[in-house]
Amino acid sequence: MRSAPGAAARLPRMLVVDDDEGMRAGIEMLLRDLPYEVTYRASLKEARESLGGEAFDLVVTDLRLARDSGLDVIRQSKAADPAVPVILMTSFSSLESAISALRLGACEYIIKPFANDEFLHAVERALGERRLRQENAVLRRSLRKVRERKPLIGEHASIRRVMEIVRRVAPSDVNVLILGESGTGKELVAQALHYDSPRADGPLVTVNCGAIPSELVEAELFGHARGAYTGAVTAGEGLVREAHLGTLFLDEIGEMPLATQVKFLRVLEEKTVRPVGSREVHPVDVRIVAATNKDLKAASERGEFREDLYYRLNVIDVTMPSLRERGRDIDLLAEHFVVRYAARFGKRVSGMDRSFKEFLHAHDWPGNVRELENLVERAVLLTDQETLTRSDLDGGRHARAPEAAAEGDDGHPLSVENYIRQTVLKHQDQYSELELASLLGIGRKALWTRRRRWGLPRQGRPGKGPEDP
Repeated sequence: MRSAPGAAARLPRMLVVDDDEGMRAGIEMLLRDLPYEVTYRASLKEARESLGGEAFDLVVTDLRLARDSGLDVIRQSKAADPAVPVILMTSFSSLESAISALRLGACEYIIKPFANDEFLHAVERALGERRLRQENAVLRRSLRKVRERKPLIGEHASIRRVMEIVRRVAPSDVNVLILGESGTGKELVAQALHYDSPRADGPLVTVNCGAIPSELVEAELFGHARGAYTGAVTAGEGLVREAHLGTLFLDEIGEMPLATQVKFLRVLEEKTVRPVGSREVHPVDVRIVAATNKDLKAASERGEFREDLYYRLNVIDVTMPSLRERGRDIDLLAEHFVVRYAARFGKRVSGMDRSFKEFLHAHDWPGNVRELENLVERAVLLTDQETLTRSDLDGGRHARAPEAAAEGDDGHPLSVENYIRQTVLKHQDQYSELELASLLGIGRKALWTRRRRWGLPRQGRPGKGPEDP
C-alpha cells in the first residue's frame, strides 16, 4: 500500500502485464539494474489482484492478452488510480485500438518489436510526467493550505486546552471527534489536525453530512460505477478515495443515515471502499476527523447513531467552547476579523471604539464565532470611518437589538451579499448608482457587476446622466 505523505522516498513502482513469457523476461532483463520496483503479471485477473493490493506509478500492458484485452487492464488501472500513466504495447498496429487506448487514458502506444531505447525512453517520459504532476499537486496543496488555513485564536483557558490537545494529537493518525455548538470553529480544529500532521501535503476533504441528500450520500462518499443510478453517466471516485493519503473531515456526522453508518464503519475497519454499483474494492489510507453539535452518546443510546461507529470515531474528543464562555477572546477575535476584512474590502478600518466593544460583550452570541465574524464583516463593509462604532452595526439593527443577530424578513441571518442586495432594493430610488456604491463601501463597477448577476437593471434619478461602470 502507498506510504503516507512525509514517508521516506521510495523507488517508482511499475506493473508489467504481458502473457508472453519471453517478452516479460526480456523486459525484466532490461529493467533489472534500473531503480524501479517491478511486478510482472500474465493476465487481467493477476493484474487486478495486484492493482487492488498496492499502488503503482506506471502500468505497462500488452494490448492482446491470452483471454483478455489490454484495454481492460487500462480500465482497471484507472479505476485504482485515475492519475496512473499507462503504456500500451502491441504487435498489431491499429488506429482504432490506439484511439481506444488513448481515450481510456493511456499516455504511450508503442509497437512491438521495439528497440530497448524506445521502451526505456517511454518509461522515463511517463514516470517523469507523473513525478511532475505529483510535485505540482503538492505545490498547489501547499498554496491552498496557506490560503485556506485559519488560525485558532484565543487566550481563554478553554481554547488553550483545545490548542494543547491539537498539538499532541495532530502528529498521530488517530480518529478525532470534535464537539461543540454550531459556529464555534470546529472546522478550524480539523484544519489544524491535518496541516500539523505528516499528512499535510495530502488532501483535506470536507464533507457536510447534513447537506447531501440521503439517497446520494453513499455515492458521494464511496463513489459509484457508471449507471449505478439515474444520472450516473460516468463513474465517480467518491470523497473517501479523494481523501486518500490525507484527512477526511466529516462535519455534522450525526446527520449521516444509519444505513450509511454501517458501510462507513466497514471502511474504517477494512480500510477499503467499494463504489456503489461496483464489485471492485479499493484500498484507502485516510485519517478521519468528525464533528457534531449533537450528543452522539445519547443518540447511540436512543438507536439514532451506531454505538460501534461512535466509539471508532471517538478515540480522542475535543470540545470547542461557546463564544459566550470565552470572555476577552471576543475582543481578540473581533480585532482579527477587522484586520482581515479591512484588507479584503480595501477599507481603512483600524479598530473598534468603546461602544462597539460594549455591544460585543452585551450580546450572547447564539451563532458563536461565525456570528461574530459575520457581524464584523458587515460592519467593516458598511462603515465610512476608520474606527468601528455601534452605529456601524448593520445600520443600527444590532445596536437596537443586541439579543438577536441581524435577520432578514424570514428571520434568518443575512449574508453580506444578501444585505447588499436588500440595501440596493431599499434605497435605489433615493440614490444614484455612485451614491449607492459609496453607501455600501464598494466600487460602482462592483455594484454594476452584482446587478447583472442578480438580474436587476441599473437605476438613475431624474436629471442624472448614464451611470455605466
